[in-house]
Amino acid sequence: MPWWSWILLWLALIAVSLLCYVLLGIRLFRKFMATVHELSAAGDRLGHRTHLREHADDDGEASPKVFGAAVFASPEQIRHDYVTAKASRQEVRRQKRVKRKAERGQPQSLHDIEFS
Repeated sequence: MPWWSWILLWLALIAVSLLCYVLLGIRLFRKFMATVHELSAAGDRLGHRTHLREHADDDGEASPKVFGAAVFASPEQIRHDYVTAKASRQEVRRQKRVKRKAERGQPQSLHDIEFS
């Protein structure tokens, strides 16, 4: 085998390996750009939800639905919000119970009757 055939063989091997590296680099770049595009779309969706949530609370107070709002609020405010929400949930359950018993014709419980 002449000496120049070794040079051609090595040049072909180097060219093929460089071609593989270029193709792998292009594939990696495309996957990276697709990931960046998906991340950008997810950020836009999350920003849209946060934007809607900010416009829903125009009273100036931090909404308890916003993640992390309780970290910066005072314990008294959080306790007040908890007690208010608990009373609201209890009232909703009481109203459902009264309505259900009225529909069935059952007698109402004394603690379910409003004295106002």
